[in-house]
Amino acid sequence: MKILPPFVNEPMTDFSDPKNRAAQEAAIAAVLKTRGTEYPLVIGGKRIKARETFASTNPSRPSEVLGYFQKADAKLAEKAMEAASAAFETWKFFSAKERAIFLMRVASIMRRKKFHINAWMVLEIGKNWAEADGDTAEAIDFCEFYAREMLRLAEHQELVTLPGQALELKYIPLGVGVVIPPWNFPCAILTGMTCAAAVTGNTVVLKPASDTPGIAWAVFECLEEAGLPPGVVNFLSGPGSIAGETLVKHPKTRFISFTGSKEVGLRIFENAAKTAPGQIWLKRTVLEMGGKDFMIIDDEADLDIAVPAVYAAAWGFQGQKCSACSRLILHHKIHDEFLSRFIPMVKKMAIGDPAKAGTYLGPVANKSSFESILNYIEKGKAEGGKLLAGGKKWGKEGYFIEPTVFSECKANHSIVREEIFGPVLAVVKARNFEDSIRLANDTEFGLTGALITRNRAKILEGKKKLHCGNLYINRKCTGALVGVHPFGGFNMSGTDSKAGGRDYLLLFTQGKSISEAY
Repeated sequence: MKILPPFVNEPMTDFSDPKNRAAQEAAIAAVLKTRGTEYPLVIGGKRIKARETFASTNPSRPSEVLGYFQKADAKLAEKAMEAASAAFETWKFFSAKERAIFLMRVASIMRRKKFHINAWMVLEIGKNWAEADGDTAEAIDFCEFYAREMLRLAEHQELVTLPGQALELKYIPLGVGVVIPPWNFPCAILTGMTCAAAVTGNTVVLKPASDTPGIAWAVFECLEEAGLPPGVVNFLSGPGSIAGETLVKHPKTRFISFTGSKEVGLRIFENAAKTAPGQIWLKRTVLEMGGKDFMIIDDEADLDIAVPAVYAAAWGFQGQKCSACSRLILHHKIHDEFLSRFIPMVKKMAIGDPAKAGTYLGPVANKSSFESILNYIEKGKAEGGKLLAGGKKWGKEGYFIEPTVFSECKANHSIVREEIFGPVLAVVKARNFEDSIRLANDTEFGLTGALITRNRAKILEGKKKLHCGNLYINRKCTGALVGVHPFGGFNMSGTDSKAGGRDYLLLFTQGKSISEAY
C-alpha cells in the first residue's frame, strides 16, 4: 500500500507577488540581525565548542561577519566518528517507513523555513533570490524523492523462483559515511547527499564547506527539528584537512560522498583506496567533480531559443555551477549574428548585491575564487582570445567580476580547457556540425552539454556522439530537476552518481541475498 502521493517537483516562489517579496526581505533582515552569533559543533546530539573558531563572511561585503563557527580538529573528528558508529547500531534497524517519514518531515520544515534558508544563501554565498529559491526547492525535492525511493527499495524484490526455497533480496545500509558537500549548492547538494545516506540507514559525519557553514547549520536545524536521533548526522565544521586527513582515512569510514573540485576528488579517491589498520571493507566513493560544459549552437538553430538559453546557463549564479556553460561552440554561419544579439544582453546585466531584489549577477564565492578568475581572464587575453565583454572586477567592495566573454578561442587555450568556475565564457567557432561534436568532446570532463538545432538528423547524431552525463537538446545545459534529470557526469567529472535518479540510493546500500530452504 502506498503511503505517499506521487512525487511532484517543488514549485518556485513567485517573487513578483508582494507578499513573497516582503517575506524574503524580512528573512534577509532577520538573518542580518544575528550577525556575529557563534555556532557549535553537534556530535552525538551534544553541542560542543572547539578551541578555535572561524568567521563566515558575506562575499558582497567581505568585512561583514555573518557568524563564527567551530574549527574542529582531529580529536573532534574522531569523536564524531565514534558517535556516528554508535548511532548506526540502532539507526540501521529503523524501518524504511520510519526513515522515509523522517525525510518527509524535513521537507515540510524546509518549506516553512524556505525564506530563511534562501536568506542565508543570498548573504553567505551571493546567490540572487531566484537562484537561492531554486536551491532550497531542490533540497525539498531530494527529501521527497528519496523518501519514496527508500520505500520502493524496501518492497519485495522480484527474483527467479526456485522450488523448495524462500528467496529475499534486501538492500541494507553500509555504515558510517563522510559527507563533504560543496559551497555552490550549499543547501540542495548538502541535503541530498546527507538525506540519501540517512534514509538508507547509514549514519553521517557532515563536514560542510568552509565558505557556507551558516547554510549548513540552517539545514542541520531542520534535521534536528524533524526528530533525527542523536548521532545519525553529526555537524562538524572546520578546515578541509579534517575531512581529507582524518575522516576519509579513518578505518570506520564505510563510504565518502563528495562534491567539489577534480583535484580534491582525486585525492579522496586515492586515499579511500588505501586500507587502514583495522579496516575490514573497501570504502565506497560517490564523487561529483568538475565540468567544462558546452553548448553547441548549430547553423540550423532557433536563435530566439539559443540566445537566452546560453545567457541563463553561462551567468546563472555567476557561472559557479558545475553544469554552467563555459564553452560556447558556434557554427561559423551564425557566429556573428548570435554574438550581435548576445553581447548587448550581457552588457546590460544587472550586477550588484543579491540581497536587493532584481539583482541578476552577484559576487563570486571568496577572495581565492576572485583572484583565480581574474588570472584566467588575463590568460585569455595573453593566449589570443578577443575580449568582447567584461574582463575586470566590478564595484569598489566585494568579490564582483563583470560577465566576461572571449571570442576567437582555440581548443588549446586555458579558458577552453580548464574549469574556471566563474563568469567567463569562451566562444569557439566550428567549421561544421562534425567539428562542433569534436570540439564538445575534446575535454577531460563530461558533465553537461546542450545542442540547439532544428535538424532532426543532427539531434539523433548528437544523442549518439556527444559524451556527457547530462545532455540537453534545444534548451540550456543547467537546471536539472530531481526525478526528471538524474544528474552526474563521465570521465573526470566523477563517478556518474545520477543524483535525483532511481539508481542513487543504491550507492549507499549493499544487497543481501537470503535463501531459506523449506
